[in-house]
Amino acid sequence: MAKLHLVIGNKNYSSWSLRPWMALSMAHIPFDETVIPLYRPQAKKAITEHSAAGKVPVLHHGKLTVWESLAILEYLADMFPDRKLWPEGKAARVAARSAATEMHSGFAALRNACPMNLHRPRKAIALTDAAKADIARIDTLWRDCRRAYGRKGRFLFGGFSNADAMFAPVVTRFDTYDIKVSPESRAYMDAVLTTPTFRAWKAAALQETWTIASSEIG
Repeated sequence: MAKLHLVIGNKNYSSWSLRPWMALSMAHIPFDETVIPLYRPQAKKAITEHSAAGKVPVLHHGKLTVWESLAILEYLADMFPDRKLWPEGKAARVAARSAATEMHSGFAALRNACPMNLHRPRKAIALTDAAKADIARIDTLWRDCRRAYGRKGRFLFGGFSNADAMFAPVVTRFDTYDIKVSPESRAYMDAVLTTPTFRAWKAAALQETWTIASSEIG
């Protein structure tokens, strides 16, 4: 089988890149990576050499190119069914896919208010009512998933799944901006943040010297 090649943006800021990187790494699927620093003079040209969409992440697998985070996660689940990137059981899979796609399409207020920035010291900021509503919904969603499907492990559906990959950047946001959540959600956050996989990503992010001014809030 051809080796997978994942093209990503800055590890400090690129929340969409973190998602497939976490899934690949947590599932122990070998891959090569290329990091393209975002919002720099040659970034757009470099990215379009990998995908006409002009965005990261991009996954190459032989002659195939997959150019969107959730599509990459679905592709990995199809190609590596033994890695169980979606939970077993019809109800759990439905809930996991619903949670992942809700994350994919929603929570714009939270994203805008709290950009992913792993360099930033942990400190709270003033939040809009819309951002607070996003936080409340996520907290409830995490608790509901854990209570219904997560009793056999530390993640939303027990073992690590694509749903956790989709929410990993949200976990970093809640931690970075010192957002208060329920004890159950805080335990889930700690489960993600203490994985060797996330620690490796963050260690690499902290070595980066590139900055994106619009993500440097507070």
